[in-house]
Amino acid sequence: MDYKITPMFPFKVIGFQKVFDNETAYAEIPKFWEEICEKYAYNVYAGNAPSNPCEQALVDNCIGEYGVCIDDIGDGKFRYLVAGRYTGGDVPEGMVVYEFPRSDWAVFDCIGPIPEALQSVNTRIFKEWLPGNPEYELCGNANVEWYDCVNGEKTDPDYHSAIWLPVKRKR
Repeated sequence: MDYKITPMFPFKVIGFQKVFDNETAYAEIPKFWEEICEKYAYNVYAGNAPSNPCEQALVDNCIGEYGVCIDDIGDGKFRYLVAGRYTGGDVPEGMVVYEFPRSDWAVFDCIGPIPEALQSVNTRIFKEWLPGNPEYELCGNANVEWYDCVNGEKTDPDYHSAIWLPVKRKR
């Protein structure tokens, strides 16, 4: 698999959080995105001014640029955030902030319609790339899905997204 290792400074994300089961996440996470869009994004996507603190946070922090998986629950469950880069300020009720420390990241580009293309790359990372990788292993308990919020539509055959994994060199 093609990837690049990129150092990243610490950064924070803000977003809407929900707990998912590993077994049903591929089916349920796209539904969560749709729920968030219907509830908070469609008004501002239509060109209207934000009408509540969550809509304002969505605009101020580009919520929807990231999907963040945080594996800190156990029992086959994890937290998932529909998120954006946190720019500071109030955190509206119903939203959370998560901070990533400085780290090296393995970045896997993904080309194709969402969610299928991204889910396919994700499966390959965890079934092919990580197991037995001679150079890198995960560090931390979270990873990021990046979505191009400027170019193209998520259903386009050439849509660009990526998966970012914090990694460290094996000793």
